[in-house]
Amino acid sequence: MKLAKRLSNLGTENAFEVLNEVNRLKSAGRNIISFAIGEPDFDTPDNIKQAGIKAIQDNFTHYSPSAGILPLRDAIVKYISATRSIQVNHDEVVVTPGGKPIIYYVLHALVDPGDEVIYPNPGFPIYESVIRFTGGVPVPAPILEEKDFSLDTAELEKLITPKTKLIILNSPHNPTGGMLTAQDLKTIAELACRHNLWVLSDEIYSRITYAGTFASICSLPGMQEKTIILDGFSKTYAMTGWRLGYGVMPKELAVHIARLITNCESCTNTFVQYGGLEALTGPQDSVISMVSEFKARRDFIVAGLNNIPGFSCKTPNGAFYVFPNVTEACKRLGLPDSKALQQHLLHNGDVAVLPRSAFGVRNTGETQEYLRFSYAASCDIIAKGLERIEKAMR
Repeated sequence: MKLAKRLSNLGTENAFEVLNEVNRLKSAGRNIISFAIGEPDFDTPDNIKQAGIKAIQDNFTHYSPSAGILPLRDAIVKYISATRSIQVNHDEVVVTPGGKPIIYYVLHALVDPGDEVIYPNPGFPIYESVIRFTGGVPVPAPILEEKDFSLDTAELEKLITPKTKLIILNSPHNPTGGMLTAQDLKTIAELACRHNLWVLSDEIYSRITYAGTFASICSLPGMQEKTIILDGFSKTYAMTGWRLGYGVMPKELAVHIARLITNCESCTNTFVQYGGLEALTGPQDSVISMVSEFKARRDFIVAGLNNIPGFSCKTPNGAFYVFPNVTEACKRLGLPDSKALQQHLLHNGDVAVLPRSAFGVRNTGETQEYLRFSYAASCDIIAKGLERIEKAMR
């Protein structure tokens, strides 16, 4: 079979590969506790489900504008204007089936072959995958444990060259749960303005924070016209299967992103958009409750992991992930890396996690080993999982 050469540059999201392995083991009769997939275990709030059902009953089952229905875009305008302290209009909003299309379309709209794109590493693997697929050059910016899993902005500055086109930010951060500080954002904004760079700010976890206040780089002077905000409904409202996200960007770019949508999927599911409209404009009690529960789980899993010999886990400030350092755990078991430890825990402990290698190549000089745990599970399940890990370590 002769395939296009470009496919060799396309990566994947390893969380789904681990999920397939977990499902295979479960079908064989194994009882697996999974901390691998980044998906809230809560149900979509009932008011949102009812809004989607009503939209179907009201026959909102036809095409919508490629950029999204106007009521939802207007609701996004009000939400973004209020939470990012900027003035936005609906021509600057593009609704997409999930957050990933914003990554895909923005990179295709901005990056020419040979252009360099700086992205966080470890990080969401789709960044690097799509950069390569467009013909761009991925330039990893180390996310450092010693900086509470934030960027080293001095090192970031060294990565900028005349070929740099775009910087990707993700705060709160997947896989570490780290957040950029106000000083980090100020420094990055100064670099972006000085070098005339675009910034793609992935803010999908912006509502899931535990300490401090979420801040967006687009709120800083001179940055609104250089920033594409990526946000959505999957994490905040437990709507992963609904596939609903959006981007906020200069309207000159939004026109081209909408045209890419026209060429690919025509539009985002219309009745799903009405579910999103209810999510933004309806009661927010479910979000507050979910974040409170996530905070309790975070504290529980961090304390539990730090009690397991060989594990050292920082307390994250956002998202629903922990990223313990397992360098000593690997040494204790005579394992070469976190991938081997992940396999050991899965096959000998019946616990699924993700290794450091699922989130990008190692940075230059990187020697530490890490695992990612998603604590989108009850404290009872977390306790059972930790017990199994401790046993597997013995």
